[in-house]
Amino acid sequence: MVYSFKGYTPVIHQSSFIHPLAAVTGNVIIGRNCYIGPGAAIRGDWGQIILEDGVNVQENCTIHMFPGKSITLKESAHIGHGAIIHGANIGVNVLVGMNTVIMDDANIGDESIVGAMAFIKAETIIPKRSLVVGNPAKVVKEVSDEMIAWKTKGTQLYQQLPADCHESLKEVEPLREVPQNMKMQEDVYKTLRDFMKK
Repeated sequence: MVYSFKGYTPVIHQSSFIHPLAAVTGNVIIGRNCYIGPGAAIRGDWGQIILEDGVNVQENCTIHMFPGKSITLKESAHIGHGAIIHGANIGVNVLVGMNTVIMDDANIGDESIVGAMAFIKAETIIPKRSLVVGNPAKVVKEVSDEMIAWKTKGTQLYQQLPADCHESLKEVEPLREVPQNMKMQEDVYKTLRDFMKK
C-alpha cells in the first residue's frame, strides 16, 4: 500500500520489497534491496524519510516524525519487529531490537546494537559501536567485532529477502492438512550465543 500525500509520492527502488500489508506514505525514499514487512507504517506526511540501501523495517514497525523534520535510516540498518522510530536518525549497520522506541532527534551511531524493548529518549546521542539496553536506555559496553559480524550476517538474510519475495511470495488458499513430505527450512543463522560458541 503506497500512497501519495500532498503531491509527495514515495520513491522505491524496484529491487526493494514492500509487503502489500505495509503502508508507505508521502515523502519517502527507499533504496536498493530494502525489505518492509507486513504491518509496517512509514509515514512521510510531515517530513522526509530516507531508507538507504539494504535497510529492513520488520513487521509492525512505525517510522514517523514531528513536522518539518527529515530522518535517515542509513545503509544496512535493521529495525526489529514492532520497533518505533520517531524522528530519530539510525546509523550504518545498526540493529534496533524488537519493540524498541527511539524518540525525536536521537542519533544512533554506526554499528551500534540496541537491545529489545529499550527506550531511547529524545535528543540522545549514542556513540558508534555501542551496546544499548534498558528503559531509559544506557550504553553498557562497546559492540565487539564478533557481535557486529553476527548482526551483519542476519541483515544479509533480510537483504536477500526482497528478491526471494519478488520471486516466490504469492497469495494462496491454505492447505487443509500437513503434507507428509513437508520439509523444514535450513538452519542458516544462529542466535548470538550459539554464534559466539563456534
